[in-house]
Amino acid sequence: MSAPVARHDMPFGATLMEEGGVRFALWAPDVDALTLEVVAGDTAHGLHVTAHHAMGAVGDGWWAAEVAEAGPGTLYRYRLADGLAVPDPASRFQPFDVHGPSQVVDPTAYRWRATDWRGRPWHEAVLYELHPGTFSPEGTFAGIESRLDHLADLGITAIELMPVADFPGCWNWGYDGVMMFAPDSRYGTPDDLKRLIDAAHARGLMVFLDVVYNHFGPEGNYLHCYANSFFDEAQHTPWGAAIDFSRSPVRDFYVQNVLFWLQEYLFDGLRFDAVHAISDSQPEHILDEIARRVRVHFEGSGRHVHLVLENDDNAARFLGAPGGRFDAQWNDDYHHIIHHLLTGEGHGYYEDYVADPMDRLSRVLTEGFDYQGTASVHRDGQVRGEPSGDLPQTAFVDFIQNHDQVGNRAFGERLTALAPKPAVEAALMLLLLAPRPVLLFMGEEWGSERPFLFHVDFGEDLRTPVREGRRAEFARFPGFSDPAARARIPDPFAAETFADSRLDWDSLDAEPHATRLRWVKGLLATRQSAVAPLIPALRPVTADRFGAHGLRVCWHHRGGTDLVVVMNLGPEPVDMPSAHRPTGPALAVTPATALAALRQGANLPPWTVIWARSD
Repeated sequence: MSAPVARHDMPFGATLMEEGGVRFALWAPDVDALTLEVVAGDTAHGLHVTAHHAMGAVGDGWWAAEVAEAGPGTLYRYRLADGLAVPDPASRFQPFDVHGPSQVVDPTAYRWRATDWRGRPWHEAVLYELHPGTFSPEGTFAGIESRLDHLADLGITAIELMPVADFPGCWNWGYDGVMMFAPDSRYGTPDDLKRLIDAAHARGLMVFLDVVYNHFGPEGNYLHCYANSFFDEAQHTPWGAAIDFSRSPVRDFYVQNVLFWLQEYLFDGLRFDAVHAISDSQPEHILDEIARRVRVHFEGSGRHVHLVLENDDNAARFLGAPGGRFDAQWNDDYHHIIHHLLTGEGHGYYEDYVADPMDRLSRVLTEGFDYQGTASVHRDGQVRGEPSGDLPQTAFVDFIQNHDQVGNRAFGERLTALAPKPAVEAALMLLLLAPRPVLLFMGEEWGSERPFLFHVDFGEDLRTPVREGRRAEFARFPGFSDPAARARIPDPFAAETFADSRLDWDSLDAEPHATRLRWVKGLLATRQSAVAPLIPALRPVTADRFGAHGLRVCWHHRGGTDLVVVMNLGPEPVDMPSAHRPTGPALAVTPATALAALRQGANLPPWTVIWARSD
């Protein structure tokens, strides 16, 4: 097959021209004059200007200049009339961080090797979320690449990179990016990222990218200096003025960013962060436009391209129903129910799941969302969600840990530190064999005990307000009413906070981690052989409750094979009616003694999960 197209030309940014040279274009409707500066130097403090080029106004707030002597590697920036020098918001690379000059990149320089890769169907998705800076000791794209064999051997089918958009400073947990088209230089070069994706494809692994379109980080975004209408001051978000999607240049900025990652880097899919915080009153919502443009762009290409949402609104209309264009949504309802059952926590958003958690789990496993238009206690009675029962099972990505649920805790604790081992194992088995796309958080496969802490590296003017704001946020949670307790929350600006979040790869071969790793690998092998082939032809689900924490769920298959799970997600045995006992061969059981206990007529033991198929 021919090599994949590896260049995505955009109407803005720095574009290499066929005849040589570079065309530079910037939307700056708030300025009367604009100068392009070409700079040189090897360090941020050793840069000097080598050429000035007056940019011409080309209408509707756009400015452009063509520079014949520019080419790959050229460093450039824009000088405003007031003397401020700003980087290109569509920069493909920032070698000297977000405040420095941008660099012209040749998007065709990297020669792709896995040229026959076309992706994998969505029902095969076993996602592995990782943070590029803490996944490996190196904290780089190359560090991830060196551990791809571990992930492929484990049974992962897709790695999901937390955001790589260039952020200020030496470390960031991922959600403060300000250069949407530029992989952060701490992780590597654009070609380093392409090399990682290429190597993953060669191993049969899809690669997803988490993108943030609801806000920019608090440092390094200069758009307000020359394009203040990029934002709507009348609409406020937790991060300041909302992005104004009523303007065509703003909409195109994000549509082009989506196409850029999918075409120029050959990502197999994107995960869109917190889209409930995106406000758009246009006839076609920006999410619908993005999805439509993607589907049209790749129609007939033979590629599997997947789009996944995080949406606290549980807006089923965006998903796999008629008219829906997104493959799936992260299912927070599933996580919150499981987390409450395992830990007993009922504060914050968990208070919405304290009442009847097993009934809620039954609804989530059969219909997708728990909240489908009902009032939320945590949200002061606000109605949340839309009916989801008609959506396919593949419209929901389930998980029991992810970056949010770990990193947003004061001490970044993983589930292994919060719940009994048998409870965690029961939750893992329930997750990994369910006929839905599933997600593991890095290190979960071996039961890593390392925290994943909130870590950022902003300038001095932001450090005090961020520290104080984070501590104030936790003041309403149990255990943090005392200022002394809040003072113990790790400092996000401390180097040790970042270092403590790195995965403990040296514990991989030690017990009990080695046993956990083999067990998870076995479950994923069972999933691949016995569950995944059934998923496309599954019919509606039935569920039956028994006892305090007992539940039986059956997924029916039009070929006659039923997939059944029986569970007791509680600390006490439950009496299970004989009609609910699995009749087919067991696929997996935890604890190992559960089946023997049932054969002897005993109750279903605590924290039991039994998967079976009836052919």
